[in-house]
Amino acid sequence: MGAWLLGTALQLQQESLWPVAWTLTSLAGALTVLAVAFWLDRCQAHAFQHHLPWAIHRLAVWGAIAWLACAVVNARCTFQMQGALNPRWEGQDLHAVVEVASLPRMGDKGVVFRGRVLRASLASSDEEVKVPKFIEFHWSDWEAPRSMDLPLWQNLQAGDQWQFQVRLKLPHGSLNPGGFDEELRLWELGVMATGSVHAGKGQRPPNKLSSSWRYPVDRWRQQVRSQIHATLQANAMGAQSSAGLIAALVMGDQAEIASTDWQIFRATGVAHLMSISGLHITMLAWLASALLGWGWRASARRGSVLCLRCPVPFAASVGGCLVAISYAVFCGWGLPAQRTVLMLLVLTVLKWRGVRWPWYGSWTLALWAVSCWDPWALLQASFWLSFVAVGSLILADPGVTSQRTNLETQDAKMVQARPIANFRFMLVSRVLTYFKSLVREQWVVTVALAPLSILFFGQLSVSGVLANLIAIPWVTLCVTPLALAGCFWQPLWHVAAGSFQPLMWFLTWLSEWPSGVWHFAQAPLGLTMLAVCGAWLGFQKWPRAIRYWGALWLLPVLMWQVPRPIWGQFDLWALDIGQGNALLLRTAHHALLYDTGPTWGADADAGQRVLVPFMSRMGVDLDRLMLSHRDSDHTGGAAAVLASHLQADVWTSLEAGHPLAQLREVHRCSAGQKWTWDGVQFEVLHPAMADYPLAKSANGLSCVLRIDAHQGQGMQDGHDGWPASALLVGDIEAPQEQALLKAHALQKVDFLLVPHHGSQTSSGLDFVQQLLPQWAVVQAGYRNRYGHPSPQVLARYAQLGVPLAMTPLCGAAYWQSQAPHALECERNRQRRYWHFKVP
Repeated sequence: MGAWLLGTALQLQQESLWPVAWTLTSLAGALTVLAVAFWLDRCQAHAFQHHLPWAIHRLAVWGAIAWLACAVVNARCTFQMQGALNPRWEGQDLHAVVEVASLPRMGDKGVVFRGRVLRASLASSDEEVKVPKFIEFHWSDWEAPRSMDLPLWQNLQAGDQWQFQVRLKLPHGSLNPGGFDEELRLWELGVMATGSVHAGKGQRPPNKLSSSWRYPVDRWRQQVRSQIHATLQANAMGAQSSAGLIAALVMGDQAEIASTDWQIFRATGVAHLMSISGLHITMLAWLASALLGWGWRASARRGSVLCLRCPVPFAASVGGCLVAISYAVFCGWGLPAQRTVLMLLVLTVLKWRGVRWPWYGSWTLALWAVSCWDPWALLQASFWLSFVAVGSLILADPGVTSQRTNLETQDAKMVQARPIANFRFMLVSRVLTYFKSLVREQWVVTVALAPLSILFFGQLSVSGVLANLIAIPWVTLCVTPLALAGCFWQPLWHVAAGSFQPLMWFLTWLSEWPSGVWHFAQAPLGLTMLAVCGAWLGFQKWPRAIRYWGALWLLPVLMWQVPRPIWGQFDLWALDIGQGNALLLRTAHHALLYDTGPTWGADADAGQRVLVPFMSRMGVDLDRLMLSHRDSDHTGGAAAVLASHLQADVWTSLEAGHPLAQLREVHRCSAGQKWTWDGVQFEVLHPAMADYPLAKSANGLSCVLRIDAHQGQGMQDGHDGWPASALLVGDIEAPQEQALLKAHALQKVDFLLVPHHGSQTSSGLDFVQQLLPQWAVVQAGYRNRYGHPSPQVLARYAQLGVPLAMTPLCGAAYWQSQAPHALECERNRQRRYWHFKVP
């Protein structure tokens, strides 16, 4: 099993898939080696009785199993890749008949759903085209006619067949260091294309054709979600805000939990409870198993022969597994639910067969089974968090079951001796014992998962110990059962929502603790693995010296610092945030963020989703936020950034009445402003104070910032021997470029943020020729509706020999003043076979 996991892990590091011929050859070769090894084992050849040949034999078997695992996953990927979208149809207007194949995720301005394409044709010629079978569609109302009182997408139901005019594109997502991999999520779901529904003027309007019998479970789930919202809408107790949570606990739909609530859950470490997790499925399976076992025994006392034909343990186990499968299917059969069901099935089969393995054998078998079912789970944070948590609990107290059995036996003897007095003592003793056990288990899980939390999230919730101590039994034993029972009697949803409110108040109070969340820089994977092993050593009942030695292994992760530029130098991260600007600049001891990217709806923005997590993983305490101008694709994440970095001051061209100006005292950008950090010089070139009353657009007021490294020995210089420099220009256009040229404010630079995302209204020939940067970076969304960057602008930079990096194709771009001739793309650093590749 270990060899299979190793082979799977190695396959997940491939930049490209093997050719089909090599995959088939590998499958045949690995199976041949295993067959020969099996034959030699059966024959018990004399030569293999010696130590060295035996070791070679075992090594060959391990290598063959790892090779086989790698080949099997490659074969699965090759088969899946056959259904990829032909780049020829990307961006083309298509007429498609689509069947809604999932629960639609409703938002304020649109809906996201997975559709099964029945047929598709070109809108211009009705020529039929072949597209992937399943596509994730986005249907927003920004293009819809304003005369519509109710957007059509609000009537979308699972199983409906619609006729749409759509535009498709290859799966594409932002790619930043340590950030969420959207392309991996789509690959894991088998989605080989994404699309948008177009309903504007001159386009065929969406038309509902019929409703099919397919996807009855998703249709039922949608009805339950509607009933939850309709029931809680009239709740006078103020539990309407809990409707999204109740829907998440009942059916796994987290889309309507408010972003502010998510921030509270993450800060207190209880986010894992606010969805259909393994804990909920296991709890329900255990409850069903206990009830079925009780009923089975009761039937025997009434003379039934059920116990004779089917033993109680077997019946209870089967019933628990069936309930777990049914609940997982009702919750959408998501990947975490699939993993939990698979683990339960593995452990149940081992129990049926009477296999008495040590805990690590069963644990490894479950891990192996999950990796066979879903190899890409090895790259998911939830996978490792759940398995490490379970393993830590078992490792910390492997005899907990026998201890509880002995405790129950002692209690029974005490009650028989003195029924009343001893019953009270027994009750108090049992409550204290279970409370101590719960505290210890929560402490074990917190310590064991601390290195992984730092690796995946860049933070550690100190208040999470207390929060989980209260929230786990509260949500698991109170809120969730009431929410599920509400499916049969809807007034119980009011009770469930009301019972959650005290917990929410408690969590809100905890989240406001000044030191409730500790932020750490993201340590390398090797140090994280060392820390997990150290935590496991600390749980063993071994001599204290060994346990303390294991505790020391945690220190490298807690004390890790991401390397920073040396004195006098700086580096730049142009982050991949879609259509917008966001650049992080670091010196030896300071950090500046230039713009904060766009908003993505009422509850999502680049600050919350990308910038704050990225700066946390980098160990950055922001000193200054510069917002170039008021456009939402530059200020969308500012509120989230300012909320997380209270010490940062703000420089901007925003007017005094802007909402962001109310959050923090702001300094207006003015040409001539200068400051120095760690030997690095900063200067604002635009706008002048006289430009503010004369500006015709916000773009013309963009703050232009020049950064110059310190010139010293051993430094790589930029143009003509001068220190390396960078120029950040926001969305200035041709008039502002000419004004800067006339004022002789521009000198050659090494790094240039391309003005206005590469719009044809900017990047004039004289402007680019005067700067002649060694690298220019365009921050824009993939296939954005503005057409940025313009082909004419791209040709202009190419004509002057300026290398151009575009974040849709490059991912996050990293540049250092110490090495101004080089620029690193995150897509090159993290290249994997499921990632987007330029057609």
